[in-house]
Amino acid sequence: MQKSVAFLGLGVMGFPMAGWLSKCGYAVTVYNRTESVSQRWLNHYSGNAANTVAEAVASAEIVFSCLGNDDDIRAVVGGEAGALVAMKSGSILVDHTTTSALLARELAEQAQALAIGFVDAPVSGGQQGAENGQLTVMCGGQQTDFDAARQAIQSYAKSLKLMGDAGSGQLCKMVNQICIAGVIQGLAEGLNFAKRAGLDAQQVVEVISKGAAQSWQMENRYQTMLANDYDHGFAVQWMRKDLAFALDEAKVNGSDLPLTQLVDSFYAEVQCIGGNRWDTSSLLARFEHGVDKR
Repeated sequence: MQKSVAFLGLGVMGFPMAGWLSKCGYAVTVYNRTESVSQRWLNHYSGNAANTVAEAVASAEIVFSCLGNDDDIRAVVGGEAGALVAMKSGSILVDHTTTSALLARELAEQAQALAIGFVDAPVSGGQQGAENGQLTVMCGGQQTDFDAARQAIQSYAKSLKLMGDAGSGQLCKMVNQICIAGVIQGLAEGLNFAKRAGLDAQQVVEVISKGAAQSWQMENRYQTMLANDYDHGFAVQWMRKDLAFALDEAKVNGSDLPLTQLVDSFYAEVQCIGGNRWDTSSLLARFEHGVDKR
């Protein structure tokens, strides 16, 4: 028999992730606060759409959520009309939303009180990774819950690992975003330097990408960056949300994040020139618009 699962949130990530579950043989019921999106999902994949969260999760063995932020999770998953209270005993909630580690721990406690398993499982790989089923998934929770959800998560994952107790997945995602922020800023500075030095920036990347400077960002974003095309992948507003989680957590654990704080301020400048929805590679736009001059 098909395993029954529910997927809450059909944004640019959740839409294809739920689709992979359907293509891998799961009986998927989707819920999205904008109902027309659920209907559009049904035009592409096999499954059912629910009108309410409770209806979506009632018979699911695993419930997946992929929403915007902590407040969205509290609205859809918590509360009297949320997913947790409607889920059946022994089922598992897998939250793919990037949230604070504190919220992940709160959800784990709430789930445990209801005899429900919980895994915080933020992802990396962006829209492209979700559509290609090639996401990296960082998990926190109990080994038994992780093992029970592993096969379903592998429907859209190329890399999947349990990092520790509840909240550990979110902490690992913070490390991911800290590293990405520095890499993108370095790439933006390098491309700007190449152009101002009179070099062909594309040729520069073709050479240095075969050496120690190589990165995913360089391989996948340099051409669109040089074309001032920033309609690809993860938006600046979401990156700033994620970096805020990391900066707040750093205050708790005593970490020093000077580069992360600096790059976050650069993203704030990108927002000021209209780049709130541009993808994270738009750090180069600061130079193009002259806002780097201090």
